[in-house]
Order: sequence, then structure tokens, then C-alpha cells
Amino acid sequence: MSQQTQDRPDLTPPPRGDDVVVGRTGKKHSPRYRWGILGIGIFAQAAFSATFQGIPTSGSILAAAYGFSLAELGLVLAAVTAGIFITDVFWGVLSDRIGERTVLIIGLGGTTATLAYVTAFLVPGGGTAPAAWALAAVLFLSGALGGCVNGASGRAVMGWFPPEKRGFAISLRVAAVPLGGALGAAIMPSLALGAGFRWVFGFLTAFMLAATVAVVLWLDEPPIARTKATDGMAATTVVSPLKRWDIWRVAITAFLLDLPQFTVLTFGTVFLTSEIGLPIEGVVVALVVVQLLAAASRVVGGRWTDQRGGRYRRTLVRVYSWAIAAAFVGVSLYSFAPTWIVVGLFVAAGFLACGWHGVHYAEIATMAGAERSGTALGLENTMVFGGAFVTPLIIPLVLAASSWPVVMLLVGALPAVASALLMPRELPVG
Repeated sequence: MSQQTQDRPDLTPPPRGDDVVVGRTGKKHSPRYRWGILGIGIFAQAAFSATFQGIPTSGSILAAAYGFSLAELGLVLAAVTAGIFITDVFWGVLSDRIGERTVLIIGLGGTTATLAYVTAFLVPGGGTAPAAWALAAVLFLSGALGGCVNGASGRAVMGWFPPEKRGFAISLRVAAVPLGGALGAAIMPSLALGAGFRWVFGFLTAFMLAATVAVVLWLDEPPIARTKATDGMAATTVVSPLKRWDIWRVAITAFLLDLPQFTVLTFGTVFLTSEIGLPIEGVVVALVVVQLLAAASRVVGGRWTDQRGGRYRRTLVRVYSWAIAAAFVGVSLYSFAPTWIVVGLFVAAGFLACGWHGVHYAEIATMAGAERSGTALGLENTMVFGGAFVTPLIIPLVLAASSWPVVMLLVGALPAVASALLMPRELPVG
């Protein structure tokens, strides 16, 4: 078996063209059904993204409403991503074992229940507010359950789409992360200011409930092999992604690139208001633009690499890494530049730091193969949310010891440089 084949195993590609496709339930579907599956994946991912990316956009408002210190705010903002970080590999392996439908119903349903609990019991009112640890604990559980959507919905896309369309399809699904974040950034700060956090968490609960219902009603599992020992060939001929150093190297770069990404997403509001003096309306516009450009970047990158047979994904990630580093160096010099330049550099740093996911997810899933993609995407997301978890904990410590320029260099630029150096080179063609 050639190195190219080992790196991209794909034992059971789905039907192509106008073939009728059959799900694991035995039900026949139109070829257009795969786009419905993609739509469900996008909707579920956007609902969860509105939670873990939308809450930080209201960070300064949340701290004031709950009476949290900067360290307590960091704890709360890290809670959701900590839950995802701890459970994502588990959800990915479980998706490969029992199928993504069951995993999504359990996880999304549980997330809906935890957000409903926050809505009912953990919002400020009557002159009192819940403790930071209590809110963080329930949000941690919400993240631990909701993290299922990352690997499971990605595996569904891998199973329903043929190899030559997977990069574009996964990029569309991954673009739901910044789109959900943009929706959260557009709605949640004004909702928090105008109606309070009961309405914020109520909105998130309703969004997650709708995604759960969509999975229950319409998602059928793709016709790809599970990796149980009883499934024979898939279990014995495809090496686990967890045993491959090349896949680990790609996954580690996701951890590194998430430090600059969540520097923008978790403490961007604090930086722009406290250091740049931007009003909250301007901050909302900046963060929405970041997310929309990031979504477009993910889709364009996936489409561009698909048109080249899936080549250049790793090269494109390295280009992103160097550009992210350069943008954060520019932001670190904010005291020497006009506000409009600083905000422009911040938006550039933000959308670049959020825009690499499409090709990155497509590459690691393709390397593992469709039948092992759940595990690979679980590993990828563990690294992604590991970075998302540590970033809001690191930044207050760096700020206490130094300043915002040091944050931009140490947490923004330096990890991006490390990512560019660690990402493996492209495989030879043929």
C-alpha cells in the first residue's frame, strides 16, 4: 500500500451522481438528501456555536450583571470549552462505534436541558446573582454534552458526500461555527442589555432544542462501515488516528491556532472597550464582521482545495499561520496607531485566526478515512477546544504580569508561528 493510500484510507465511498442512496436504516433517499444532512449539521453546529462563541461576546456585560472579577469571568468563559475539550474524543470514538444519530440525540438533548436549567435558575435577579462556580459548572456540563456535534455531524458529512466534494461540504459545515458566533454576537449583547440574561439563555435553549428536533426527525446515518470488531475489514485494516503521529501533528496545530482565535473571541470585547475605547456597538460590528469573513474564508478555502484534488490544504494552513502571526504583531503596536487601523488589524487577526478550520478539518478527516473520521474529528476538536479552554485562563495571568501588547505577542503571534513550523508538508502526488 502506498504512502498516499495509507494517509487517505477510504474503504466505503458513498454513491455518486444520480444514484439513489440508502441510509443505515435501509430507507432510500434522493441524491439531494446529502444536502439535507449537511443542512442539519450546519444548523446543529450553529446552535452550539452560538453558545460557546456567543456568550463571550457579552463578556463585559455578563461580568457587570453577575458582579464577576476578571478571573471569574475567565473561569465562566472557559467552562463550556473545557467540557468540549474533555469529552470530544469520546464522542468521536462513540460516533464511529454506535453511529452519529444516537450520539447527536443524547448530546444535543442534554445540552438543551442544561441551558434550560441556566435559564430557570442561574441568572441575576432580585438584587442577587449566582456564584461564578455554579454558572461555570453547568456551562461545563453543557459543553461536555454539546461537544458531540463536532465529530458526529462531521462524520455524517464524510459518509454522505463523495471524496471529491468532502472538502467543500465539511468547510460549509465548519463555517457554521463562525456563523453561529456571528448570530450570537449580533443578538446576545443587545438582548443582555435590553432584556437580561434570562432571555439570552432562553434564546440559546430554544436554538438548541430546534437542532435536536431536526436530528430526531430527519437524520439518517450514512452507509459507511462502523469500526466495531464485528465489522471485520474496517476494524482490522484502518489504523486508528490516535496511533498516527502525522495526524497528531496536524491536530496539535489546531490547538496552537486556537490560542489566537480565542484571544479575539473571549477577550476581544474587553480589549476593544478598555484599551481602544470602542463603544459596545462598534465592538459588536467588529466581531460580527470577524465571524462573517471567517465563514466565507472557510468555504472558499474548502472549495479551492477541492478543485485541486484536495491538495494544498496543509500549505494553506501554513499561510494562514504566518498571516495570523503578522496581524497580531500589528495589533500589539496599537498604542502607536490610529484607532481605525488598530480595529482593522484586529478584525484581520480575528477572521484569519477563525478562517483556517475548513481546510484543516477536511485534511484530518481525509487522512483518517470516512470510517475513522469520527475519531479523527474528535481528536481535532479536543485540540481546538483545549486551546479555547486555556486561552481565557492564560490571558488574565499574562495581563496581571505584563500588558496587552505582551498578550498579543505571546498568546496571538507566537502560537501561530509554532503552527507554521509544525504542520507536515504536503504528500507527494501519485
